[in-house]
Amino acid sequence: MKVLIVNSYDVGGAAKACIRLHEGLIEKEIDSTILFKVKQKNISNSVQFKKLPAKNTKIQRIKLKIYRILKELKIIKPKPVKKQSAIVDRHSNLEMFSFPNSSFDITESELYKEADIINLHWIAEFLDYETFFKKNTKPVIWTLHDMNPFSGGEHFTEEFLGINKKGKPIKRVISESEKKIFSKNIIFKKNALKNVSNLHIVVLCNWMKNEVKKNILFKDYPIHLIPNGINTDVFKQREKVFSREILNIPQNKKVILFVSDSLSNNRKGFAFLEKAFEELKTDDVFLCAIGKKNNLKHNYDNILELGFIYDERLMSIAYSAADVFVIPSLMDNLPNTVLESIMCGTPVVGFPVGGIKDMIEDGVNGLLTKDISVLSLVETLTLFLCTCGSYNSGKIRENALKKYSQKIQSEQYLKLFQSIYNKSKIDI
Repeated sequence: MKVLIVNSYDVGGAAKACIRLHEGLIEKEIDSTILFKVKQKNISNSVQFKKLPAKNTKIQRIKLKIYRILKELKIIKPKPVKKQSAIVDRHSNLEMFSFPNSSFDITESELYKEADIINLHWIAEFLDYETFFKKNTKPVIWTLHDMNPFSGGEHFTEEFLGINKKGKPIKRVISESEKKIFSKNIIFKKNALKNVSNLHIVVLCNWMKNEVKKNILFKDYPIHLIPNGINTDVFKQREKVFSREILNIPQNKKVILFVSDSLSNNRKGFAFLEKAFEELKTDDVFLCAIGKKNNLKHNYDNILELGFIYDERLMSIAYSAADVFVIPSLMDNLPNTVLESIMCGTPVVGFPVGGIKDMIEDGVNGLLTKDISVLSLVETLTLFLCTCGSYNSGKIRENALKKYSQKIQSEQYLKLFQSIYNKSKIDI
């Protein structure tokens, strides 16, 4: 059985997850390959997609030659370049928006032709819905890392735009131009999926499962809940004193850790933590922030910005150096950062959203706030800091190993792949 995993890029949260799955499958001696739109890293059994050169017939070549001559003589005007529709009223605080079409045809790849199972992951700007689902003849398992596959174009249907002066989220109002484009894209996707029967959906958490169940595009397809897994040999408990020495973090402070690809990502909620940290009003607490595009404006000696960390072993040292990892996301799926933290034995405090609710067990491996607000975050952090000595790092990791190891993830996927593959052979 040959498995082809498809992902747009080899960097980012979804890339981490699919690469970890790929590595787990290879360990089980499964013939797994990843097809990327853009590849920058040296990952075993992975390939960057190459478009096939256009095949022009003799008549097409003659037409093209005539067109060029007429254009040079200015008898005809050049064809206008087709552009994607833009959302004029889209707020700058919101994340990326992706359309369901692209200039790539994944079915042209030899890897696609040789594969028995296609496992789609984060495929924005890579998968052309219309072309792929019209030409595809193979079983497809689609792993949802965000909401874009079934939304009108947003990767998360964000309800909030940021934080107000009272420390509460600002409610978002969707513009009319947004609504029109959302509707247009949903119709386009619905038509592309109209006659598709060999599709299975994999979700990472219960929140996403519920979102899919009520969605018009995917609700009738089989849904499977398989959480992400991580490398437990890399993300593990490390000695706290040593970890703090490496990162130059004070030994005599209670350390709060925040991690995101970008500190300026509104959805990840760093503004809530920054404000909550100010309101804690204690010199005993130290904030360590990891993420690019750092633009913090503060005059505190107890805040350390480490920038973006690429090395996973160094990241495990950062988690081990912290007393608590805080994830104030306004909306999220199953964040890798939470998995990484608890696998390192570090408890987590987070807002009660998405898959974060699946991962945090109150009083066992962290605490959930009552709601999304600075006040609630301050109250929960205060409670945690008063009781942090009661958390058992070894127990936190032990429980995480039972649910989120790379081995468990690959076993669950393999079981699903084999059942679908065997059924497809019977149907033939």
